[in-house]
Amino acid sequence: MTEKIQLSPKEPWVELRTTAEDWRNADPGLLENMLGQMHLIRAFEETVLQLAGEGLVHGPAHSSIGQEGGAVGSIVGLRGTDAVNGSHRGHHQFLAKAIGYVAPNLDVTNLVNHDIQDVLQRTLAEILGLAQGYCRGRGGSMHLQWKEAGALGTNAIVGGGVPLGAGNAWAQQHSGTTDLTVSYFGDGAVNIGSVLETMNLTAAWDIPLVFFIENNLYAVSTHVSEVTAEERLSGRGTGFGIPSWRVDGMDPLAVHLAMQEIAEHVRAGKGPAVIEAEVYRFFHQNGPFPGSAFGYRPKDEEEAWRGRDPLVRVANEMIALGLLDQQMVDNVRVQAQAAMELAVNQLLEADPNGKPGARKIREELWPSVDFVNVGVRGDASELNGARTEEFETHSGAKEEVRFVDAVAAVMDRRMETDSRIVVLGEDIHRLKGGTNGATKGLVEKYPDRILGTPISENAFAGLGGGMALDGRFRPVIEFMYPDFMWVAADQVFNQIGKARHMFGGDAAVPVVIRTKVAMGSGYGSQHLMDPAGIMATAPGWRIVAASNPFDYIGLMNAALALEDPVLVIEHVDLYASKGEIAVGDYDYQIPFGKAAIKRAGNDLTILTYLSMVNHSLEAVEQTGVDAEVIDLRWLDRASIDWDTIEASIKKTNAVMIVEQGAQGTSYGSWLSDEIQRRFFDYLDQPVQRVHGGEASPSISKVLERAAIAKTEEVVAGLKRAAEGFGKN
Repeated sequence: MTEKIQLSPKEPWVELRTTAEDWRNADPGLLENMLGQMHLIRAFEETVLQLAGEGLVHGPAHSSIGQEGGAVGSIVGLRGTDAVNGSHRGHHQFLAKAIGYVAPNLDVTNLVNHDIQDVLQRTLAEILGLAQGYCRGRGGSMHLQWKEAGALGTNAIVGGGVPLGAGNAWAQQHSGTTDLTVSYFGDGAVNIGSVLETMNLTAAWDIPLVFFIENNLYAVSTHVSEVTAEERLSGRGTGFGIPSWRVDGMDPLAVHLAMQEIAEHVRAGKGPAVIEAEVYRFFHQNGPFPGSAFGYRPKDEEEAWRGRDPLVRVANEMIALGLLDQQMVDNVRVQAQAAMELAVNQLLEADPNGKPGARKIREELWPSVDFVNVGVRGDASELNGARTEEFETHSGAKEEVRFVDAVAAVMDRRMETDSRIVVLGEDIHRLKGGTNGATKGLVEKYPDRILGTPISENAFAGLGGGMALDGRFRPVIEFMYPDFMWVAADQVFNQIGKARHMFGGDAAVPVVIRTKVAMGSGYGSQHLMDPAGIMATAPGWRIVAASNPFDYIGLMNAALALEDPVLVIEHVDLYASKGEIAVGDYDYQIPFGKAAIKRAGNDLTILTYLSMVNHSLEAVEQTGVDAEVIDLRWLDRASIDWDTIEASIKKTNAVMIVEQGAQGTSYGSWLSDEIQRRFFDYLDQPVQRVHGGEASPSISKVLERAAIAKTEEVVAGLKRAAEGFGKN
């Protein structure tokens, strides 16, 4: 007969409950603090629902009423230098961190001071979309950030903020602190890949992140039992070797005591922890009605949970201990409501055109419409004063190197001179420089800064984003192939790309993503794409692409100096090619936003990048068309060299955009449209384009070649264009 051995989790999984002794032993100041914070948050949330009912909240009003105990209990014991981030339902967490930052010791007999009043008003202003909000009205209810207080930002994408929280925690750990980060998310996010990937990554690397699961039993209307067989959600941690706690979130003291144990574990360098707090939102997903009004929750369930209100629980325990009486409790609520009334009066005024008693937002408080696009990216002023060079004018001696060796060499130089740079990606610490040699020699010199990651693109992309937003590190993320970025699309597009603008326009996001176009290598449809076309339509990103080693060094140096996210695109065909660089000079930049004219001409302007620069030059020589070949180098909307393009078009009166990749994701799609709009009067024919087919490249060598563009396709394009200007 087979033998069966009962297995146990590697790390403990416990449920923590308070006793009467715990309440007797609790610091009265702690209980007072929790009571005061919860009443301020409750009054705030009631005000938001009231204003939503008046039609003054544009967008959702995700109330946290009922869930205050989990937020306050977990945050009240944190340091000011600890950090939190959260989800779309995050008012309570944000306020607990912000109030705790400005007033760590509340006096419930005099609850509201100037600093607390300012927090309440600025938070409400943000939710109303006003200029005095923490994110200048851009974040609203779901994107609240105040980095000074350690509130990293709430997040509208379910589970989207968790990898960013891990990046912040990594930065805390590697800055020599014992600070920690708490990432809050709900029962739905427990099943999201980014959360599970981050659990694995933080456990593997002992990152001081606390995964705080607010289990309020429902998504919008779907009960947790419908979506998972294990309703004790803290059990997720045991599968990754993470110690886990389960606690009654309606008991703020229980949450606090659990967090004390967790903080001791995490601050000791033992890695992450999971805590599940069972809580209950008293209202529907959004708005001022209970869930029973929509038919998915029974009224008796709602009544039972309301009977466990965390505000009442703390008040009753304090009354039983003789710390205050009911009149004092009532006075706490009166103070909180008065503070919110004052905040509202500062933001609203009577609406003379509305019904009696109607209110409207004061007109002078709205952000200016001129602010709409400010801060999509920075202004690149950080590059001012940098030494810039071009190959033709560089006065130093030259030497011939392989392109991929220049990739590794410039990163080596920058890591030597800038200790903030950290490189992360799959297999970059093995194989003597990763799969292509781009990190050759780096792990030996910088073993703690070359981070070979698990295969978990969402997690390590978000980790890099969190590092960058922390501000103490400058991550370089390698995606082995650009198609893999789409596995991490939320982090690349929704998080990293939008962060600066969404949080008010000031937050630097200095992260570099490196990836390679591998068309022609036979890896098929899911490895060979050119990401330039899609990335050029994604707000927030800058994009650079070099066609030779000298330019690569200068473009990478510029990318690593910018305070914006930058995509650095490489091409596998260029890696083994050779080109000249300046001997011993790895410290210059290519001029910001400057294209390079690789061949002067009068008949046609060719706009191209990466390996297609050389293919275009070859095609020109084969056809004899007097084309001007421009290597764009800077590809994003904000950096592209319109001056050089304009001067060339005015000379040639004809344009051909040349790229290698598929038609559907083409970079030339947006560029040709913009050229037609800007320079229509100077064009003697429509903008011509050379690109691959509609299909992604296949494994078959023949079909792969048929799907992409090379010299032959450029030759054909030149012949078509020549017919348009009478040279055939």
